[in-house]
Amino acid sequence: MLTPCFELLDDRFSRLVFGNVHLEKLWTGSRWAEGPAYFAAGRYLVWSDIPNDRILRWDETDGSVSVFRAPAYNSNGHTMDREGRLVSCEHRGRCVSRTEHDGSRTVLVSHVDGKRLNSPNDVIVKSDGTIWFTDPTYGIDSDYEGDAAPSEIGASHVYRFDPATGTVAAVATDFVKPNGLAFSPDERHLYVADTGATHLPDGPRHIRRFTLSRDGMRLTGGEIFAVCSFGLFDGFRVDVHGNLWTSAGDGVHCYASDGTLLGKIRVPEVVANVCFGGPKRNRLFICATTSLYAVYLNTQGATRPAR
Repeated sequence: MLTPCFELLDDRFSRLVFGNVHLEKLWTGSRWAEGPAYFAAGRYLVWSDIPNDRILRWDETDGSVSVFRAPAYNSNGHTMDREGRLVSCEHRGRCVSRTEHDGSRTVLVSHVDGKRLNSPNDVIVKSDGTIWFTDPTYGIDSDYEGDAAPSEIGASHVYRFDPATGTVAAVATDFVKPNGLAFSPDERHLYVADTGATHLPDGPRHIRRFTLSRDGMRLTGGEIFAVCSFGLFDGFRVDVHGNLWTSAGDGVHCYASDGTLLGKIRVPEVVANVCFGGPKRNRLFICATTSLYAVYLNTQGATRPAR
């Protein structure tokens, strides 16, 4: 028997969860929790509290929560690069930044063709070191999660940035509001959420799947992979089996790589983003509005392919 936090919709889901496991609330007190990233070397998790302009840190060794950085440029999504450094999307900074090993901040990319980015939202790092990020306008739409300002680009795109050359290029330009993104375990596919329903009455509330070119620089395809049945998809992660664990209005939805909704993790708050962590990468951390939750799963988060 599964505990009430799990909703089984396909028998395959039962092999990914445990019958005696419950959803745990680790901390509460944020206004909009987002962008979790787990650092195995230090056994801690960082995440954003965007309206409160701070990055928080949860220590796995004792459960304590502290302020990692404040002010934090209304940071949103985070990830870790191949060297173990924090890479962040900044609403107010209107850039993608990196926190160096000595704690200093480096702006990686802030402009495209001489125009300021809107407000980078979510970010991932490919095994070749390139940084892929989305750039909707949520951070400049109002003063709540950044600084209100007009878009200099006039659209919202998905970008690929190469730190080795300093080049940045739009790889997908047909989104209304691109949001969360993740690679498949073999990096042959890129999944990107479109939350355009926040700005258009009948706007998109789905995740699309693209195929990467052989050189890893271009995208083809872009078919709709899944449509959100409750609220909106936001951030998500992929496990070692290729299953996609995505935020939604009623919790976390788990999709098989064939697009089948396998099941849900019921969460009592609107979920914004998730990430895998823990020593065995089998714990899903969940940022949900005011709180940080976690649940142990019978799967592991995908790692980058070896280069």
